[in-house]
Amino acid sequence: MRVPSNPLLLLGPTIILLFAVAFIFAWTLDRPRRHLLLFGIAGFLFCMGTLCQILAVPAAPGPNAVVSAFIYTISVLTFNEGLLIRSSKHTPWLAQCGILFLIVAGTAYFFYVDRNVWIRVYILNFGFGLICLVTAWRVRALRLGQMTERILFWTLLIFSIQFILRTLLTQQFIVPDATAFGLSPFWLALQYSLAVLGVALALALLGVAVGDVIEDLRRERAIDSLTGLLNRRGFQEGAAPCMHDPRSLPLSVVVADIDHFKQINDALGHAAGDEVLRTLGKVIRQAARRIDLCGRLGGEEFVLLLPNCDAEGAAAFAERLRAAISATRFAGLPDTWRVTASFGLAEKRPDESLSDLLVRADAALYRAKHAGRDRVERHTETMLGQPLGQTDRLSIDPV
Repeated sequence: MRVPSNPLLLLGPTIILLFAVAFIFAWTLDRPRRHLLLFGIAGFLFCMGTLCQILAVPAAPGPNAVVSAFIYTISVLTFNEGLLIRSSKHTPWLAQCGILFLIVAGTAYFFYVDRNVWIRVYILNFGFGLICLVTAWRVRALRLGQMTERILFWTLLIFSIQFILRTLLTQQFIVPDATAFGLSPFWLALQYSLAVLGVALALALLGVAVGDVIEDLRRERAIDSLTGLLNRRGFQEGAAPCMHDPRSLPLSVVVADIDHFKQINDALGHAAGDEVLRTLGKVIRQAARRIDLCGRLGGEEFVLLLPNCDAEGAAAFAERLRAAISATRFAGLPDTWRVTASFGLAEKRPDESLSDLLVRADAALYRAKHAGRDRVERHTETMLGQPLGQTDRLSIDPV
C-alpha cells in the first residue's frame, strides 16, 4: 500500500535498527547466546517490513500487502523464537512454517480473491498478538525471576495485548482505500504504538542481556573450574540462606576426602590427579539433588550441604556416594588403581553456625580416616572430646 511520506514515521524503524545492530554486535562477542542474533535479525526484518509499506516497495498494493505480511511474520516469529531459546524452549520448524503460511496466505486471499482490508488487518494484528501471548505464557517463569526478567515479561505481555486492543479501538477508522489508509488513525496508531512499545521491549531485552552477562560472571566467580562444583566462596554464599531458613530443616552437612590422593599425584602426575578430581565432581553432581549444595573447598576436599535431610538420610546418601566413587572407573589411572573416599557428617543443631557444623563433620571424617578409610562416620556426642585433626582444612568464615 502507498503511504504518504512522513519523516516521523521513520523514527521508530531507525531506533529499532540501532537496537538490531547492538544485539548482533553483542552476539559477535558472545556467540553461544544465539538469542541475541535472533533479536537482531528480528529488528532488521521489522525495519524492512515498515519501510516496505512506508516507501511502497513493491508499489502495487497487492504485492506490497503480501510481501510486508511475509516480512513482518518472519520478524515476529524470529523474535519470539529468540525469547524461547533464552528460556531453553523451542517452537518446531513445522509449526513456524504453518503459522507463516496461514498469515501470508490469508493476507493474499483477502486481497486477490475476497478483497477485504478489515479481515487482512485482523489476520495480521490478531495473529501477531496471539503468537506473542503464547510466548509470554511459555516464558511466564520470567515473572518470578530477576528484576530485568520481570520487566521483560510484563513488557512482552503489554506488547502482545496492544496488537489486539489497538485494533479493536481503531477498527472504525480502517478504510478500504490504500491512499486513505495511510492517513487513517489506525495506521498512525499502529506505527507510533509499535515504535514506543518496540523500543520499550528492546530496552527490556537489552537489560536482560546485560543481566545475563553479570549473572554468568557471578556464577564463574562461584564455580570451581576443574570440578564444576561450587568453590569455597560460592559454597559459603549459597549456604548462608539455608543455614537461616527454617524450611531447610533438618539440615545436614557431609564432608569428603579422597583417600591417598597424594599418592596419585606423586606416582602418576598432576594431570592424572586433575582427571580424578574432574570425574569425582561429575559423580557428586549426579548423586546430589537439585536443592543440595556441592562444593570443593580445595585440594581433594569436598563438602555437601543437604537441606531437608536429617543425619540418617545424610548417612544413607553418603554411603551411596561412597559406593559410587568406589565403583567408578577413572580415566588416566591403571586398572589396578581404585579411588575411594572417606566421609564425615553432622546434622545442624539449633542456632549452630556453618563453621561449627563443619567442625563437627570434619571430626567424623577424621575418625573415618583413622578407622581404615573408604567409610562413612557420623558425628556423635561421644566425639566431643576427641582431637579434630584436619579441621583447619575445612574452616570457613562464620555465617
